[in-house]
Amino acid sequence: MVRAALWLVQEVGEGNIFTKGQLRDAFPGVSQIDRRVRDLRDYGWVILANTEDASLTAEEQRLARIGAAVWDPKERRAAAPRKAPSAKEIRAVMERDDFLCTVCGISGGEEYPDDPNKTAVLSVTRRTTVLPDGRKEVLLLTECKRCRAGSSDAPARADELAADVRVLDPADQRRLGRWIERNRRVSTPLDRVWSAYRRLPADARPEVLSVLRGEVR
Repeated sequence: MVRAALWLVQEVGEGNIFTKGQLRDAFPGVSQIDRRVRDLRDYGWVILANTEDASLTAEEQRLARIGAAVWDPKERRAAAPRKAPSAKEIRAVMERDDFLCTVCGISGGEEYPDDPNKTAVLSVTRRTTVLPDGRKEVLLLTECKRCRAGSSDAPARADELAADVRVLDPADQRRLGRWIERNRRVSTPLDRVWSAYRRLPADARPEVLSVLRGEVR
């Protein structure tokens, strides 16, 4: 695993694509090299396959984010995989977060507005949050795979973002301030209703729509 991590850092680089063939050529005679690379995900490495990034072929993978420096014994021990959340814990966290990504607010199965070819897949992730008093706390949070990977189509610009913030109405500015203070998006009543609607069976959705149309009239 350590040799695979060093190869990814030195020969591939964060954000770049590598193939299974390149991996096998780099480690001739090493059995289960694919599994050793997959093991890096337990240490915070984000390595995407074509099932998670539709732009990749079945032979390709993308090193979306470099995680813990597993070649450093101290850092490797500190980042050692913890026991995975149980199904009960995952359900409880997703219910608490209203089945919405706490970073971008998207619901499971929803298309990304800036990339209609991709739909959101939610999972529960451990995140270290710095509290106001400086202490660190590890939390379980609901995130979509794209936010968990820290990927986006283009980096944002502070000046453009500041201009967008200035044109928000005061209520939205206060809401944004709370999100920034908590380092997570907090869902609104409208977000929660939308998420619940997305989870309805298809045959139950017309009933909700008819109620909405009646209220609009």
